[in-house]
Amino acid sequence: MTFAERMLRIDRRIIFLVIGLCTLMPLLYPVGLAIKVGPEVRGVYDYIDGLPEGSVFLLSLDFDPASKPELYPQAVALLRHAFKKNLRVIGMTLWLPGTGMANEVVTRVAGELGKEPGKDYVFLGWSPGGSSVIINMGQDLYKAFPTDYNNQPTKDLAVLKDVKTLRDVSYVVSLAAGTTGIETWYVFGKDKYKFELGGGCTGVIAPGLYPLLRSGQINGLIGGLRGAAEYEVLIGQKGLAVAGMDAQSATHVAIIILVILCNTFYLMRRKSQGRTGQPA
Repeated sequence: MTFAERMLRIDRRIIFLVIGLCTLMPLLYPVGLAIKVGPEVRGVYDYIDGLPEGSVFLLSLDFDPASKPELYPQAVALLRHAFKKNLRVIGMTLWLPGTGMANEVVTRVAGELGKEPGKDYVFLGWSPGGSSVIINMGQDLYKAFPTDYNNQPTKDLAVLKDVKTLRDVSYVVSLAAGTTGIETWYVFGKDKYKFELGGGCTGVIAPGLYPLLRSGQINGLIGGLRGAAEYEVLIGQKGLAVAGMDAQSATHVAIIILVILCNTFYLMRRKSQGRTGQPA
């Protein structure tokens, strides 16, 4: 048996192991490969970066754990940026299954940066109704959410001082895995109450949101894990998204090399069998 034939018959578990290592190692030890930042992501970053200290930033985490790999890193990067800018942060969700996860990410990032609940940020939680919740917030935020996620009366919270409706919010970003999400915030929120709106989404739904971006209905869009990595680069704090992009790149390179090697060994075997007169 020739070397090419032995390589073509290699145990497939070895190939699985190679792919597994190429995925795992960059996650454990990120390289930080060069990432080009697109204008879509920069639109969100520039708007938050230009807000005066004390402005109100509302982050709606409209996704569930199934979309966590792509949207959770986006949430972390946005929250780190907002807290570093000393913005007043309001967190909430329109998706009931993601409520606990949304509370966890807001609380964790706030704790990392020494922010106090009720003073620097609040997580309102979830309220039934979807689009009607946005309309109610546009009319009276305190009636839409009489208490926050921890059952504290919202009227008593310093972070919500002078924030009576959505008209008092400087910027809203919806991180959405589908409907209800960015389109809902535009139709029932921005279009009625005239706040600026940005978005973040999973990679698969990003192409469908570009009409909103091109028409100016949203001022920026963070698309998938790549978008999260771009935002991490902009804030100068590489995290899960950059590591994920490293792992993705390493895996793609490994697959390309394996395809080239397999074809090379196949051609070598055909050439060897042609010399001996054996059928290929």
